[in-house]
Amino acid sequence: MPATPPGRPRHLARDADRERLVGVLREHYALGVLDLDELNRRVGVVLGAEYAEDAALAVADLPQITGPRASGPGPVRRPRKRGHAHAPKPGAGWVPTDELSRDPTTRVVMRVWVDPADQSRHYVPEDEG
Repeated sequence: MPATPPGRPRHLARDADRERLVGVLREHYALGVLDLDELNRRVGVVLGAEYAEDAALAVADLPQITGPRASGPGPVRRPRKRGHAHAPKPGAGWVPTDELSRDPTTRVVMRVWVDPADQSRHYVPEDEG
């Protein structure tokens, strides 16, 4: 079943998308949220998905992980700024929404993208997504 409404463009899953989502699944497994069979099932969904939106479904129902990452040292997490982030292009694994907005300063039409790993919202120029 498509993850996006009919008529919406779908985005091919990239290797970086898949790697990030598999990392999220491994963290949930390490924390005991997933058992080995469920981890393997969800990894299969991610690796078999042709589209980023379908791959992201494998983590969509999982709780957000707080605290240190189970996979060991990683990037330093900085406190989130208030408001939403503008990005020149979608990040790996981000899922597009149906929401459009016009930047009040530049008047550029922006699409809202959501990172399923932390539910953060990002504004990307519509012609770039």
